Amino acid sequence: MESFTAGLISLEEALQKMLAQLSPLTERETLSVFTAAGRVTAAPVISPLNVPPFDNSAMDGYAVRLADLASGDALPVAGKAFAGAPFTGEWPAGSCIRIMTGAPVPDGAEAVVMQEQTEADGERIRFTAEVRAGQNIRRVGEDICQGASVLAAGVRLGAAELPLIASLGIGEVEVVRRLRVAVFSTGDELQPVGEPLAAGQIYDTNRFAVRLMLEQLGCEVIDLGIIRDDPQALRAAFVRADREADVVISSGGVSVGEADYTKAMLDELGAITFWKLAIKPGKPFAFGRLSNSWFCGLPGNPVSAALTFYQLVQPLLAKLSGQQRPALPPRQRARAVTRLKKTPGRLDFQRGLFSRGDDGELQVASTGHQGSHVFSSFSQANCFIVLERERGNVEAGEWVEIEPFNALLGG
Repeated sequence: MESFTAGLISLEEALQKMLAQLSPLTERETLSVFTAAGRVTAAPVISPLNVPPFDNSAMDGYAVRLADLASGDALPVAGKAFAGAPFTGEWPAGSCIRIMTGAPVPDGAEAVVMQEQTEADGERIRFTAEVRAGQNIRRVGEDICQGASVLAAGVRLGAAELPLIASLGIGEVEVVRRLRVAVFSTGDELQPVGEPLAAGQIYDTNRFAVRLMLEQLGCEVIDLGIIRDDPQALRAAFVRADREADVVISSGGVSVGEADYTKAMLDELGAITFWKLAIKPGKPFAFGRLSNSWFCGLPGNPVSAALTFYQLVQPLLAKLSGQQRPALPPRQRARAVTRLKKTPGRLDFQRGLFSRGDDGELQVASTGHQGSHVFSSFSQANCFIVLERERGNVEAGEWVEIEPFNALLGG
């Protein structure tokens, strides 16, 4: 066991070493809110107005002055106030105003009584519950004050954030420019998806999967295709990728027996570290700096490539884009409902399906075969079951940690 795991570094150490070297992009651009989905704010978003912009009713009911309620008598209705059509007439003493949710509160009103706490007494309204000053009135600026920061820099914009910006009348937002990421696969055995396979060939699913994830993360993808096992072609691909991209991602060529040739070339072009990670799947991984870009080398096995992209490259891209929110969801505790096979020595990311049991506890089951070539395990899963480095087999009923998939894997 000692010799097998010697020289392996932990996922946490690899992440720390990577992220410590990175600084977010400083280039920014201004976009319409209609085209800014998935982008990251480059500066705080400041509200130009108060929300709500005027005192308004939180309920359908009646606007009242407390002095008019002192006698306990039913009150006549002096007028109506609707959203977009405020009451503008004179408001005689000893009367109330019919008001709808969102309507401006008439001058002098001290409370709004919800309709359910009133009853009709002929043409008059009787109030059946105690009335407190200020009840059911939303004050000007109560939600957002003019000049307040509603979103910090480093927020990824989505369906929750962009409507908020639009509700403030802001039509444009300053964002970090898109990351440019070059991606290619290496190997004579690879064939593009959709082409017939010759003897000994396999489909290049890694580049396809990585490209999909990059596009989902809002990156500009430079797809250089499949690079054959030819020194000149591979060197030309690295030079072009380094010239055009912020990040270069390759798949294949980083495991034992493959790395020597690639390592010699990358040492010439930059400073690259080849790591053996103490994780399963995904032991081989390369990271470092080329002349103009950062480089990440993913393993060739499909599940290993997807896992290392998810756990290592995704946080790297988030930091470069200035994103402040963690890229990965927090881990949670769940009870295993199936036996999980595990050999001590590496942190194991098994694919699982979690749910909440009848007792309210989270429970998780394996999706089955966990081989690094079995990509179907992702499509059947909604989380990683994260088994500690020195842990062995897990029996049904034991507690484990799970990491729910984020939106990148359909979470």
